[in-house]
Amino acid sequence: MKLLCFYTIILFSVLGYSQTDNDFTDKSELYKNYREDQFYVSVTYNLLNLKPNNVNQNGFSSGFHFGFIRDMPINEKRNFAIGLGLGLSSNSFNQNIAITEANNTVVYNIIDEREVNVSKNKFTTYLVEVPLEIRWRTSTYAEYDFWRIYAGVKFGYLLYNSTKLNSDNGNVKLSNIDDFNKLQYGITLSAGYGTWNFHVYYGLNSIFDDSAKLNGQSIDMSSLKLGLMFYIL
Repeated sequence: MKLLCFYTIILFSVLGYSQTDNDFTDKSELYKNYREDQFYVSVTYNLLNLKPNNVNQNGFSSGFHFGFIRDMPINEKRNFAIGLGLGLSSNSFNQNIAITEANNTVVYNIIDEREVNVSKNKFTTYLVEVPLEIRWRTSTYAEYDFWRIYAGVKFGYLLYNSTKLNSDNGNVKLSNIDDFNKLQYGITLSAGYGTWNFHVYYGLNSIFDDSAKLNGQSIDMSSLKLGLMFYIL
């Protein structure tokens, strides 16, 4: 969490500005320079796709995402645009894979909950992300509540990862495991009206790389994130 706060300070120091109005008094000038530069905040429920046999999720797996997107209109009405941004993301996944270490090697095993009582088992990733979007909206320079559909891709670079397992057999905490993919990417869609926007992210590559093995097979799980997106001018 300290690391996430540190990168938050960097992000808002570099991108700590929103759209400028340049003190235009003429409405035509305002319209000509109108854009939807905006900060975004998203809260998601995180799911795992392509789970190996006997792998299950339990509890609530959450994601928190925020950043800034530069809006670049591409038509005269300025209701179509390309958006390019920079953000930070924190994602937790509660599941039944025990991630432990033996002889300086990370080991993955399915937890048999009939034999051991587990109070917490999750892994968490922290990423810096670059969203790229094609944007359509019904807004104008004077209208703040409008319909929007933003579709695109998001690239994430892993800054930090951690795991936590609390059970009757003891507690295990690991961090910066090399088996996580450094580059993670997927397709995104945000759609809604005004403040409330539905958001989905569908991961196109695995959270873990090929070195992570469960029962001799690669753990090829990807992420699916469903939630709400809030935009702030």
